[in-house]
Amino acid sequence: MWLYLNGNEWAKRQAAQQGIAFTALDNGFASCEDSVALAEICSSLQARDVQLFFDRWQAALPSPLTAQDRERGYDHELAFRQAEISDTRMFDRPAAGRAWFERTLPDQLTLGRPDQVAVVFRRRVSRQTPGRFHTKIFNKGVEPAIQVHYRASKVKQYFKEGRALRTETTVNDTRDFGIGRRLTAENWNALVSIGHQVNQRFLDHQLAACQCAPDATTLQRVVLPSIEDGLPAPGLRFGDPRTMALLACLCCYQHLFAGLTNRSLRELIAGLIPGYTARQMTYDLRRLRRKHFIQRIPRTQRYQLTSEGRRLAVFLTKTYTRIVNPSLADLDPALPPDIAKRVPLAQAWRSFERALEERIKQAAITA
Repeated sequence: MWLYLNGNEWAKRQAAQQGIAFTALDNGFASCEDSVALAEICSSLQARDVQLFFDRWQAALPSPLTAQDRERGYDHELAFRQAEISDTRMFDRPAAGRAWFERTLPDQLTLGRPDQVAVVFRRRVSRQTPGRFHTKIFNKGVEPAIQVHYRASKVKQYFKEGRALRTETTVNDTRDFGIGRRLTAENWNALVSIGHQVNQRFLDHQLAACQCAPDATTLQRVVLPSIEDGLPAPGLRFGDPRTMALLACLCCYQHLFAGLTNRSLRELIAGLIPGYTARQMTYDLRRLRRKHFIQRIPRTQRYQLTSEGRRLAVFLTKTYTRIVNPSLADLDPALPPDIAKRVPLAQAWRSFERALEERIKQAAITA
């Protein structure tokens, strides 16, 4: 038999019984006069409550088990079929929330590619791991959403009721995360913990990608040669094709759970720079280590990306691909005048050139 229990509705009934005023948001909360008390209610739901709910209905509904069967030890035992753990973040201004959400969706996909399932679930995926692993954006009506799949489980994020950012982790097979299927206090707590961790990791990663700008000192240390831990560290010069290809490939999400090797990273870079060699990769790995972008995984030949390394790689890659390259195209002197008139940056640049030429003439300086 199947047993359904809606934890959000359960929490609403508990809050109402305790006299806590709240505003509902479908199967969630939009606001509450006592958020601390509400949080305690939500965290108080345990495996024993689900078992009591089942026992109450089992006593009222017909059962194929007779009294003699129960005396012999036959009984029903609950197992997890599906568990959903949600996180709802309300925005002060709904319009700002929708703008943030719609800008974040393509940003996450273009930076990390579909391998970002690993960032969310932090589980190693190999050729022997069953299931599909992919990320997709879909539209239901006019509301966009993003889904990230891992084995039989997934995390979904969407803009709920035009007012809140909703993140939901759905586990369809607890064994995907090494958790037993039986309804026990240990399995329940482990499953709830996994759900909260996945939701928070997803949100943290999105925020980190939005707030990735380093301070001037850190930026100078990265792009210029420096001495790190007593060793010379060659600079990662911004704009250099090889450096930019290296940083762009570091943004691939697969590194965050499987690590990276000379070979795995070299194959990605070779797709952008034909002829890229293992010797060049060895040199680049050395300077990435000394610049603290990566660190070696103990007792292996693999490396993992540091949190600062990913933040800097994202910032430099986004700056180069989304600001520098498009801007250089707008500033091209060969840009046709009819197109330049429609591009604000091209108009401003040509106005600057004319003003500068006029200032040179006034100074009576000839080329």
